[in-house]
Amino acid sequence: MKSRMFVGLVLLALLQAAHGQNYKLLKSIPIGGEGGWDILTVDSPARRLYLSHATKIVVVDLAKNAVVGEITDTPGVHGLVVAPELQRGFSSNGKEAKVSVVDLKTLRTMSKLDSGENPDALVYDGRRGEVYVFNHTGNSATVIDTKAAKVVSTIPLGGSPEFAAVDSTAGRVYCNLEDKNEVVVIDTAKHEVNARWPVSPGEEPSGIACDAAHHRLFVGCHNKMMAMLDTDTGKVVATVPIGDRVDGCAFDDATQLAFASCGDGTTTIAKEETPEKLTVVQTLKTEPRARTMALDPQTHQIYLPSAQFQPPPPASPGASPARPTIVPNTLKVLVYGPAEPAKL
Repeated sequence: MKSRMFVGLVLLALLQAAHGQNYKLLKSIPIGGEGGWDILTVDSPARRLYLSHATKIVVVDLAKNAVVGEITDTPGVHGLVVAPELQRGFSSNGKEAKVSVVDLKTLRTMSKLDSGENPDALVYDGRRGEVYVFNHTGNSATVIDTKAAKVVSTIPLGGSPEFAAVDSTAGRVYCNLEDKNEVVVIDTAKHEVNARWPVSPGEEPSGIACDAAHHRLFVGCHNKMMAMLDTDTGKVVATVPIGDRVDGCAFDDATQLAFASCGDGTTTIAKEETPEKLTVVQTLKTEPRARTMALDPQTHQIYLPSAQFQPPPPASPGASPARPTIVPNTLKVLVYGPAEPAKL
């Protein structure tokens, strides 16, 4: 048994070395404060990271690796997406069913727009200048004209949306419907769903990322699987195993690496060898509950929030177990990046 385990580790190290990728922890950025977190976004050209944190968005300077500001009055915020040419941000405020339009120079809220119920994930279609806000319990997508700062369409989705990805060249937005085990395809010119693709054998899709050049989607599923879909046919062409409680996914065009961050304290890194072949090259150990992530395409580094938790109090008879609570001032962002290829 031990010899087989050793051989397996050697083969994995050789595979990592062959691909020139072996991610490791580079640094930890302290965030502090109280409350939980959700989606984080990297604005690579501006060297900024935006992290949703309780009722606000924390702004991190990636050149200094330090918090430099915050965006407030965002009740139940899930995330923020950037329209860089306008220097505007758009946040999904889940508890008030609104989207904040933010001046990123001053970090002040310019206006608020109505969305569907519990707005959650967001994506930006730069070609059309539109933000798509996915309303988790509203089962819809709200489309916003970023320049006019107004809602231009509401698209019924027929299920509960999770994360989404944009292919501006194809004129499409792809969104996971967690409760339907499918990806919906939105036509960005018509603002309507024009296809529904099952992710089977995947179940409960969450994170999603796009390789537009090779017409591929990467979908992280809760049955410990990442599925690779062909965006020409909608078919699943490959799968790889991942960790438990996946949330975020990302794809690096330059390295052809796909990432899936999981709540069990692992991030799976897979290589798109060909448009038909996906291979796990590393299972990166992170921290428990480090389930959301963002990729910086300039540095190829990935960012995962994490914190310390304290055990919950004992549950009363007949009551549901309480969740562990976050220890105040322990929130941080873990930064992982490529190291030297493994040496044997």
